[in-house]
Amino acid sequence: MAEVVLQDGESLESALRRFKRKVQQEDIIKDVKKHAFYMKPGEKKRIKQALARKRLRKKMYYQSLH
Repeated sequence: MAEVVLQDGESLESALRRFKRKVQQEDIIKDVKKHAFYMKPGEKKRIKQALARKRLRKKMYYQSLH
């Protein structure tokens, strides 16, 4: 859980910036989006395999350039 304590003389804007940075570093938004809806195990597997194929294609493309 991201938590930011307001320091003496610190503006609310800078504290908000620190909070946003902390949330981004802890991948909280990514986790929330992942749990936003239920995905069947088979569907997860298909998506994972598709991403793996995409990474492999990208890797092979860059290897062919060199």
